[in-house]
Amino acid sequence: MASPLRFDGRVVLVTGAGGGLGRAYALAFAERGALVVVNDLGGDFKGVGKGSSAADKVVEEIRRKGGKAVANYDSVEAGEKLVKTALDAFGRIDVVVNNAGILRDRSFSRISDEDWDIIQRVHLRGSFLVTRAAWEHMKKQKYGRILMTSSASGIYGNFGQANYSAAKMGILGLCNTLAIEGRKSNIHCNTIAPNAGSRMTQTVMPEDIVEALKPDYVAPLVLWLCHESCEENGGLFEVGAGWIGKLRWERTLGAIVRQRNQPMTPEAVRANWEKICDFNNASKPQTIQESTSGIIEVLHKVDSEGVSQNHTSHAASTATSEFASGIGYRLPSFSSSYTELESIMYALGVGASIKNPKDLKFVYEGSDDFSCLPTFGVIIAQKSMMNGGLAEVPGLAIDFAKVLHGEQYLELYKPLPRSGELKSETVIADILDKGSGIVIVMDVHSYSGKELICYNQFSVFVVGSGGFGGKRTSEKLKAAVAVPKRPPDAVLRDPTSLNQAALYRLSGDWNPLHIDPNFASIAGFEKPILHGLCTFGFSARHVLQQFADNDVSRFKAIKVRFAKPVYPGQTLQTEMWKEGNRIHFQTKVQETGDIVISNAYVDLVPTSGVSAQTPSKGAELQSALVFGEIGRRLKDVGHEVVKKVNAVFEWHITKGGNIAAKWTMDLKSGSGDVYQGPAKGSADTTIIISDEDFMEVVMGKLDPQKAFFSGKLKARGNIMLSQKLQMILKDYAKL
Repeated sequence: MASPLRFDGRVVLVTGAGGGLGRAYALAFAERGALVVVNDLGGDFKGVGKGSSAADKVVEEIRRKGGKAVANYDSVEAGEKLVKTALDAFGRIDVVVNNAGILRDRSFSRISDEDWDIIQRVHLRGSFLVTRAAWEHMKKQKYGRILMTSSASGIYGNFGQANYSAAKMGILGLCNTLAIEGRKSNIHCNTIAPNAGSRMTQTVMPEDIVEALKPDYVAPLVLWLCHESCEENGGLFEVGAGWIGKLRWERTLGAIVRQRNQPMTPEAVRANWEKICDFNNASKPQTIQESTSGIIEVLHKVDSEGVSQNHTSHAASTATSEFASGIGYRLPSFSSSYTELESIMYALGVGASIKNPKDLKFVYEGSDDFSCLPTFGVIIAQKSMMNGGLAEVPGLAIDFAKVLHGEQYLELYKPLPRSGELKSETVIADILDKGSGIVIVMDVHSYSGKELICYNQFSVFVVGSGGFGGKRTSEKLKAAVAVPKRPPDAVLRDPTSLNQAALYRLSGDWNPLHIDPNFASIAGFEKPILHGLCTFGFSARHVLQQFADNDVSRFKAIKVRFAKPVYPGQTLQTEMWKEGNRIHFQTKVQETGDIVISNAYVDLVPTSGVSAQTPSKGAELQSALVFGEIGRRLKDVGHEVVKKVNAVFEWHITKGGNIAAKWTMDLKSGSGDVYQGPAKGSADTTIIISDEDFMEVVMGKLDPQKAFFSGKLKARGNIMLSQKLQMILKDYAKL
C-alpha cells in the first residue's frame, strides 16, 4: 500500500477557513502534519460584519487534536498581513489555498456597482493579493503550491450570478498564467470548482442536497494538488460528492471564410457556420502556442487561393512604401569556416548515430567516404538570421521577438566539402503582407571562391506587422507542395533525446528558447522546444537514407514548412511519397500525431546525373605522378619492398574537401602492385589525405606522424603500418 501523504513541516495558509470548505481543508492539512494559518474575516456570506470567533474555533479544534495552527482575522484584500502571520508564526509559507468568498446574487439588471465591485475585490483581487504576497517567498525557496477556487457558475454561467461568474472565470485565467510563470521555480498552481454544502451554496441549492455535498468530499483533492509529490500544474477540476473530473478546452477544426478578390462577409460566416461549429475531429489546445501555431498554416491555405486587400488607407500606402524600400536590400556579406568537427557535431545534432552503420560516414572523419550531411548547408547560411542584420533593413521597424521561422528552402549545386570556408551573400528577396503578419523572404548564396556551392531561402513570419496593403504572393518564393493523398510509400521513425536541443545548438543556434526553462516559460512553452531546423535535419536524413542510400551527391534540394513545435524526447516520424525524383514528405510527432513539418519535398539527382557532379578520378592531381613513379620502381625492387612491408594500403586523395581519387598499393603479394581504384581485396590501412599534403609528405616537407596528429592525414585500420610510409615514399619513389 502506498505511503500516506504527509505535510510535516509545510506551512499552509487557508483563506476563508472559519467554516465550510475552508474549515475542512484546514483540519485535513493539520491532521497530516501541516502548520496551518486559519484565515477568516468573520463576516456573513454576503461579506457583512467581522469577528474572530470563526477562525479561533477552528484553531482550537486543530490544537485539541495535537496539531499546530494560528488564526488570522484580516480581509484577503490585506494579503501581505495574511502571509506575515505565517512568516511570524512558522518562518515560511509553502501552500496557499485561496478559498475565501462571498455572494451578492442579483439578476444582471439589478446588480449595483457595489455588488459588482465587492465580488471582484474578494474573489479575484483577493486571490491575487494573497498569492502575490507569498510569491517571492516561494520563488526564493524554489517551492510552492497554490490552489485557486473557481465555480461551475464561472465555467458555465448561472442566472443571478453575473458578478460571481465573472470573478470566478477571472481566477481561472489567473491560475493558468501563474502555472506558466511559476513552473521554473517549482511553484504549481491549480484550480478547483467544488460542489459542496456551505453558507454560500445554501442560496442556490436545496437544503437536502447541501447536506449531502459534504466539504469532506472535496478536501482530499485539495490535499493531493497541494502535496510536494503532485506534478499537476495548470489543471482545472470539478469535484463533489466523492467524484472528481478534469476539464479541458476543445476547439473545432473551424473553417476559412476568406477567398480571392472577395471581401470577408457575414454571409460567408453563415454559409460555413455548420463547419465552424462541427466538433468532429476537434483539437484540444493546451497552451497559447498550440492555439496559435496553426496561424501560419491557415495563412498559407488562404494565400493559395488569394485574398483581396483594401488599398484605400493612406496609412497602408505609406507602410507599403516603407516595407518596399527593404526589398532588394543586401545585408553585409559574411564568411563561415568549418572543419570535420563542425560537420560531425551537426550530424549528431540531427540524429545521425553509429547505431546505423550507414551513418558512420557522417560522424567519423576517418571513414573512406566521409561526407557532410547536405542540410549542413543551412548552418553555413544561418548567420543571416542570427547576427541581427535584419534590424538594419530599411523599413523593417518590427518587433523581432515576434519572428517565427515559417519555411525553409535549400539547394546544393555540388556536395558540401568536408571542410572549408564559404562566403555568403544575403538579400531581402521580397516582403509579403499576410494580413495578421508579414513574411520576409531572404535569399542567401554561399560561395567557395567564385564557385556557388549552395543557396538557402529563409521565409520568416513576423506576427502583427501586416495589414499594410502589400502584395500577398511572390514569384520569388519557393513554393511548398502538398503531399499526395494516398498512403505513404515509406515511413521512418527516430526518437529525439532529451539532450537533442542542447546538442543541436552547438551548431550555432544559441536561442535560449531551446535550452533555458525560464526563457521557454516566459515564451509560454511548458519546457524548451527543439529547433525547427533540427527537425528539418532529421527529416532530410530520413529521405536521404530511404531513397538515396545516404549518397550525398544525389541530394539536390529541400523545401519545408514548419507547422508545430517539437519537444526533446519526442519521436519524429517522417512519412514519404516517391514521385519520380521528387520525394514528398511530412513529419509528425509519433506520440501526439501532430504534423510538425508539412508540404515538404526533397528533389534528388537522377542516378545517371551523379557522375556529372563527381570530380574526375585522378585528373590533374600531382599525386597521380607519384603513384605512377612508385609503380614503375616496384618493377625493380618489388620483392624487397613486399618482404619489408607486407601490407595493402588504400589511399583516398581529396581535392577541395572531396575524394578525387583512390589508389591502392599492394605490398603484400608477389612483387607488389600499384593501381588506381579501391583495393581488390581488403586493405590493411586506409589513408585519407589531400593532394597538396600528399605532395608535402613525399617531398619531405611534412612528416607523416605530424600530419596524422594535426589532422591533415587520417588513417583507419592498422595504423601502425603507416610508419612504413616513410620508407615507401622517401626511399623508393626516387623523385
